[in-house]
Amino acid sequence: MSTYRVTVLPGDGTGKEVMLESMKVLDIFHKFSPLSFDITQIPCGGEYYLDTGEEWPKGSFEFCRDQSDAILLGAIGWPNAKLPNGDNAGGQCILGLRSGLDLYANIRPVKLYKGIRHKVHGQFNDIWNPKLVDLVLIRENTEGLYHSLLRRSAQAAIGKKDSPMEIKNFPGLEGEVAWDPRPISRSGSERVIRFGFELAKRRSDTHRKKQKLTCVDKSNVLRGCRLFRKIFDEISEEYPEIETSKAFIDAFTMWLVRDPEDLDVVVLPNMFGDIATDLASVLQGGLGMAASANIGDNHMLFEPVHGSSPKYAGKGVVNPIAAISSLQLMFEYLGVRNNDSIATQCSTILDTAISTHLSSRKLMTYDLGGNASTSDVGDSISQICKESLISHYSNE
Repeated sequence: MSTYRVTVLPGDGTGKEVMLESMKVLDIFHKFSPLSFDITQIPCGGEYYLDTGEEWPKGSFEFCRDQSDAILLGAIGWPNAKLPNGDNAGGQCILGLRSGLDLYANIRPVKLYKGIRHKVHGQFNDIWNPKLVDLVLIRENTEGLYHSLLRRSAQAAIGKKDSPMEIKNFPGLEGEVAWDPRPISRSGSERVIRFGFELAKRRSDTHRKKQKLTCVDKSNVLRGCRLFRKIFDEISEEYPEIETSKAFIDAFTMWLVRDPEDLDVVVLPNMFGDIATDLASVLQGGLGMAASANIGDNHMLFEPVHGSSPKYAGKGVVNPIAAISSLQLMFEYLGVRNNDSIATQCSTILDTAISTHLSSRKLMTYDLGGNASTSDVGDSISQICKESLISHYSNE
């Protein structure tokens, strides 16, 4: 029986609420599956900073790095919680981990479950073919426009000061100028693009359908994107069995909404990936449905795409499915990384439970057109998982 060390970072606002529901579900798998979990919870984020003057307890980064097989994060960000340099308090807890643990691939599945009303055409998904929205966007996670902020957060997380940026002159611009460098490297691009090809191969097997990998950039204008696309073309020669396509980000945003059925796996530079994945969440019912995985060679972090939603905090009404689906991704990648068929089975069982819950349309949160509470949804999915796990493993 496998035991995995899971570090839980609830964070701010509604992040704490959706994490509570994820923990309900994880407890069911701990009790009724062959998997076992050693869970450590660490307070963190903007609210914690306002209370303590720290973004999380000292040594938290090292614990996440050295004592965790997987990390679960709720959400980070709170009004007026700012560091002296103007950055949002809590950056160490997510940006610092992304950079400091070298979590270079941000995986954001976009899947429309049966029973969800599609926000573009307005029909329920049992009328519209569910296979028309089933894609994965892979966002490069450590470079690009976020590089400076990521580095500042990582340096702070390990107790070091980052060196200030060199002052630049911009001909034709006068007065106060703020700027952010956008570095895109060969090594950073190679690893995330190769990750995309490998994921397309794996999905070809699991979906029993050949997958296409699409490279999205702005290589007609930007030098970094030219390098990104050049490397994509080079690596594609190593994977002749994978169909490829390429798109500029402005046209891609239109195609994403208009023709999502033409997309399987998509790889994008950091900022483009951040923007496109929020848009893509509309195809699956909104940010309350959008899960993500941050994957590196040695570490993994899982989180809902949405933020801490301060205006809804404490009301118990937000959708926890993005957080619960992030737990499903945790099972999936524990299975992939450790060649653990039980973890892979648990991933499938949880995905099926989410689908079963949604297809009934009985307990929907406000964003999906219902009035169920956050805990109503968590309880429902937990119960479905319990029944499935008892049935599955009692028959083996």
